[in-house]
Amino acid sequence: MTTSLELERRGQSAWPGLPLSEWQDTRDTLQRWLQIVGKTRLALAPSVNHWWHVTLYLTARGLTTSPVPSGASTVEIELDFIDHILLIRSSDGATRTLPLVPRSVADFYREYMGLLDSSGIRPHFWPAPNELEDALPFADDEQHRAYDREYAGRCWRILAQADRALQQFRGRFIGKCSPVHFFWGAFDLACTRFSGRPAPEHPGGVPHLPDWAVREAYSHECISAGWWPGGGPLPEPAFYSYAYPEPAGFADAMLRPTDAYYHRDLKEFVLPYETVRRARHPDEVLLEFFQATYEAGADLGGWDRSALERPGRS
Repeated sequence: MTTSLELERRGQSAWPGLPLSEWQDTRDTLQRWLQIVGKTRLALAPSVNHWWHVTLYLTARGLTTSPVPSGASTVEIELDFIDHILLIRSSDGATRTLPLVPRSVADFYREYMGLLDSSGIRPHFWPAPNELEDALPFADDEQHRAYDREYAGRCWRILAQADRALQQFRGRFIGKCSPVHFFWGAFDLACTRFSGRPAPEHPGGVPHLPDWAVREAYSHECISAGWWPGGGPLPEPAFYSYAYPEPAGFADAMLRPTDAYYHRDLKEFVLPYETVRRARHPDEVLLEFFQATYEAGADLGGWDRSALERPGRS
């Protein structure tokens, strides 16, 4: 049987390597571009609980806002990581494009907003990053200007694989559950399950994000799983899982697979991406991690699992 590493050597791997140190500058630039696009959806889409109306979604070629209203029309904005181009499509048939090439955030912002304006789309949003320590306004950001096509494409390919696994995991749950969606604030793909009970008030404290916004996101008990390219206290890409509120004993739960661990600073269970991509059966390893961490949170948190889970799907 051919392993994922053997496929990567042939240029065919669905689980490519993505060392954070090799694309940090591109990641930092791309995150700010994605925030600009995501804030467009935030400005145009009707509000949905837990901020589900602000997220982006995986496509066969990249990430999209999905269709959102703009006056009496509909607009969709997609970043294509195969041809490396941003597309703005309107229901009037017009398409406008912006190439994804090395350029500053300020340059991207000016051209992107100009294309929206020429399309009659005029979203109003806070023109600076959220959830980042560096909140330099987009129009002034000449610092972040890297874009490596190879690593941007690798990131999208990993997101596509994570999305596929999370969709399968999501199907096991019949309680309230989020879509599998991409949060541009933290640059992570996530799927969140809910117990149905209100949660204690979240303490907030997320950089450049109002506490009331965080409390809306965590208004009800939840267990969330996803993928993140790393940063700060975790200098590598990883899959994660956490519970809010975190039940007593959660951090000491027995995990599968054995490479998974509890990160004390992040207050999350972490499974290094390298463990998954090097596995002979990556999907099985990943789903085992999602299931084990969910069961730990649900059992310790007293969730009514028989009412929330699809029988025979674990």
